Amino acid sequence: MMIQRPNLAFLFPGQGSQSIGMLAALADRHALVQKTFIEASAAMGTDLWQLIQAGPESQLNRTDYTQPAMLTAGVAVWRAWREGGGPMPGWMAGHSLGEYTALVAAGALDFAEAVALVRDRGRYMQEAVAEGEGAIAAVLGLDDSAVEAVCEQAAEGQCVEPVNYNAPNQVVIAGHQAAVERALVAAKEAGAKRAVPLPMSVPAHCSLMAPAADRLAERLAGVAINPPEIPIVHNVDVSRSADPATIRERLVAQVRSPVRWVGCVQRLQAEGISECIECGPGKVLAGLNRRIDRQLTTRPIDDPDSLAEGLNAMEER
Repeated sequence: MMIQRPNLAFLFPGQGSQSIGMLAALADRHALVQKTFIEASAAMGTDLWQLIQAGPESQLNRTDYTQPAMLTAGVAVWRAWREGGGPMPGWMAGHSLGEYTALVAAGALDFAEAVALVRDRGRYMQEAVAEGEGAIAAVLGLDDSAVEAVCEQAAEGQCVEPVNYNAPNQVVIAGHQAAVERALVAAKEAGAKRAVPLPMSVPAHCSLMAPAADRLAERLAGVAINPPEIPIVHNVDVSRSADPATIRERLVAQVRSPVRWVGCVQRLQAEGISECIECGPGKVLAGLNRRIDRQLTTRPIDDPDSLAEGLNAMEER
C-alpha cells in the first residue's frame, strides 16, 4: 500500500547546489543512484556520472550541463527515498530548475525527455545574453520593495531586476552587467548588509531571458506533459495546475520571471505542510526555509546517513 503524508512536501534545488563528488556516498550504498545517471547519460550523450565525480568543474558549472546534472541528482535521491519505502509527499516544489525535477518526480514529465529538455533550456539561457554582458548578484538586508526601488534607480535604460525572492531580506538581482554593478552600489547606499556578485554568467529569470523563453516555448510544444500525480507549486505565480497547457505556460514564463520562493513556501504552509525534505544535493533550500519560517522543518537528504535518518523519522510517526 502506498503511504502518503499530506503534511510533507518534497523540495528540489536548482543551480548552485552542484559540486564535484556529489552523491558519491549515496551511490556506494544505493545502486539505483548510478543507474539513474546512466539513464540520464544515454539521453544526454554525455557521461554525467563521470562529470559530477571527476569534473572538470568548469564544465559542470556550464548551465547546459548543470541543469541536467542537478535534475538527475534530484531524481536519483527521490528514487532512493521511494526504494527505501519513504512515503509520498502531499505537495512538491522546486527552485527554478528544480521545478522540472518536481515535475519528473510527480509523474508529469518523462525523466529521459526532461534531461534533454533542461539541457536545451540551459543552452537557450546561455545563448540569450552574450558572455560578459549579463550579471547576477545577491542583496541581503533590504526588504523586497527597497530592492525593487534600487533596481529602478540603477537601470538607466538597461535591465536590472529582482529575480529570486529567496527569503525575507534576501533577494537576487540580475540583468545587464553595468546595471547590476550600479544596483550593488545603490543597495549598499540604501543600507544593505551585503550586496555581492554571484559566480554565474547567465542573468536568469530577468527580461533579458525573453529570447530563451521564446525558444523554450517552441521546444515545450513537442514535449508530452501529464497532470502531476502530486500537486506542485509553480515559481512564477505560486499557483498549482493539473492542466498540461497551463504547466507549459508557467515553465515558459519562469525563465524570464522572478522565482517567488518565499511565496511558494508560504503556499505550502497554507496547504498544511509542516515538514519538508530537500531532495539533494546541498542544503540551500533548508537554509532559505529557516529564514522564511523557523517553525517549518526542512530535512536535506543527499547521503546514506541523511536518507536513513529521514526514513526513520517517517517511521516513528
